[in-house]
Amino acid sequence: MAKQPYTEARKRANQKWDAAHKERARYISRRSQARGFIRNFATMEDLQELQELIKERQDFLNGGTD
Repeated sequence: MAKQPYTEARKRANQKWDAAHKERARYISRRSQARGFIRNFATMEDLQELQELIKERQDFLNGGTD
């Protein structure tokens, strides 16, 4: 079954939400891009680098002194 296109009302509602929640929309978009990169394009070297960056970020968020 084909996906139904958005109605004009739904399109306006989405635009209104995006305008009112710019930071949240940006966060969701960036998170989606990161996941897509990891799933579809990342090499072993990319994944190793990302693991190091994730560890550093976890330490920072946990109150580490690094």
